[in-house]
Amino acid sequence: MDQEAEQTLVDGIRSGEAAAFSTVHAEFNTRLFSFLLRLSRQRDVAEDLLEETWLRFVSHADRLRPDTKLAPWLFTVARNLFISHRRARAFEDTQSSGLIGLWPSGPPPMSPFEEAAANETERRIEEALNALPAAYREVLLLVGVEGFRPIEAAAICGITPEACRQRLSRARALLNDRLADGVTASATGALGEVLL
Repeated sequence: MDQEAEQTLVDGIRSGEAAAFSTVHAEFNTRLFSFLLRLSRQRDVAEDLLEETWLRFVSHADRLRPDTKLAPWLFTVARNLFISHRRARAFEDTQSSGLIGLWPSGPPPMSPFEEAAANETERRIEEALNALPAAYREVLLLVGVEGFRPIEAAAICGITPEACRQRLSRARALLNDRLADGVTASATGALGEVLL
């Protein structure tokens, strides 16, 4: 999206134009969902966080600055909501430690989305990506999948550009190490090409 078109959309959003909201939703909904799904690794959590992201967008529309960059704004909100969710879950887990055994524990069953992975290589990349620490995974997703420049990803994550470059480098190295067992970079497919 070019700068002039984005400025027009922001102006429309600030004045409450439904068409501007629809355009932004169509442009970013799938990308945000994919990002949240890969961060959370749970479809229901990603759906809830996506809905909350759009609610925040609508409720803050009149307060957007005229020079707002929509992609970084939306991805920052989505990321912050995921972090808040993760913190809340960690707190819940510590509070419910005495209740273990009252309900099933362990990882949730695979979703249909996960079961429908196109091929073994794609599944291996997704597994390796999911095994990365969240801080590395989010930077890799923002730069490698969503196409943000490292400086934009740094702003979204609230870190310095140097810290972002370091996380990105470490994330790629960790991902490459996890995939080293029998998978070459040329055999990783489209997702592997953008991430590695």
